[in-house]
Amino acid sequence: MWTAQRASAAVLAIAVTVHLATVIYAVRGDLTAAEIIARVQGNVAWLIFYVIFVLAAATHAPIGIRTILLESTPLAPRIADALSAAVLLIILILGLRTAFGLYALQT
Repeated sequence: MWTAQRASAAVLAIAVTVHLATVIYAVRGDLTAAEIIARVQGNVAWLIFYVIFVLAAATHAPIGIRTILLESTPLAPRIADALSAAVLLIILILGLRTAFGLYALQT
C-alpha cells in the first residue's frame, strides 16, 4: 500500500497541475462552461487524462483515509477497510461517470 500511495500521489501531482492550469486558462480566456464542455467532449486525450486522474484519486484517498482511521480512531481494521472501500467506490463511480459524461458516452 505504501508504494500505491506514493505512486498515486505522483500521478495526482501532475494531474492536479494540468487540471488547474487548464481551469486558469479557461477562466482567463472568459470561456463559459458550455464552451469548456464543447472543447472537452469527444476528445479521447482528455478522456484518458481524466480516467487516469480518477483512478489515481480512487487509489490515493482510500489508502490515506484507512491510515487516518487506524491511527486516530479505535475502529477495527475490518471497519476501516470497509469504509475505505466505500470511499474508493464512491470516487470511482462519481469520477468515471463524470469523465465519460464529458466525453459524451453517457446520457
